[in-house]
Amino acid sequence: MIQNTHQKVAICGLSIDNLSMQETIDLVNNAIENQGDITLTDINAGKIIQIREDAQLKSYVDQSDIIQADGQAVIWASQLLNKPLKERVAGVDLVEKLIEQAHKNGHKVFFFGAREEVVKEVVNKFVSKYSENILAGYRNGYFKHNETPSIAKQIADSGANLLFVAITSPIQEQFLIENKEILKSVNFKMGVGGSFDVFAGKTKRAPIWMQNAGLEWFYRFLQEPKRMWKRYLVGNSKFILLVLKERFSR
Repeated sequence: MIQNTHQKVAICGLSIDNLSMQETIDLVNNAIENQGDITLTDINAGKIIQIREDAQLKSYVDQSDIIQADGQAVIWASQLLNKPLKERVAGVDLVEKLIEQAHKNGHKVFFFGAREEVVKEVVNKFVSKYSENILAGYRNGYFKHNETPSIAKQIADSGANLLFVAITSPIQEQFLIENKEILKSVNFKMGVGGSFDVFAGKTKRAPIWMQNAGLEWFYRFLQEPKRMWKRYLVGNSKFILLVLKERFSR
């Protein structure tokens, strides 16, 4: 764990770290160079609602060293509440930039999660772009709960500096927090949800203009409406009501 000296902002019951993309990258590099230990959780509107409705998930998130705003709606909420966050730090973009930095600085990455063919494709993408030197190892995201300590030990023994866990919530948060002691030699750990599917080309990311307009969720909804309608339409509505309640109850 590291000592954080930057500002935190309280929004919807969470203490969110007010970091820009570059500040986050610098924080991670500093942790690696100084044998630090950071676990990062990124959040969006839907995740905030999920956290409020799942006490165990909230416990895991609260134990993270960094809680960061991935969704544009969280940035807008911070502005409406007069607690402006510096910028959105999208998880997909952060992962790409950290892998680039790992290549430049001679650090190693472990990729954990998704289906076997997907995680292999992600590994091949980044090894081809940079070199095999970035790779500490990889593993798919299918396992039994009693296997988690041995998987964590496998990751720790790989010599990884960075670990990206691409599994759905709350499983990825549970893995990172419950195995925190085993994984302490891995300087930076982050749950990245469905990011591996994006890197592997299985899920298309929204155009830049939609990302900037806060419509990335809508683009995702259009791709899988039957699976995503509740998460986005219901979740986003609950988030709007939650923010308005916080704004006008002061």
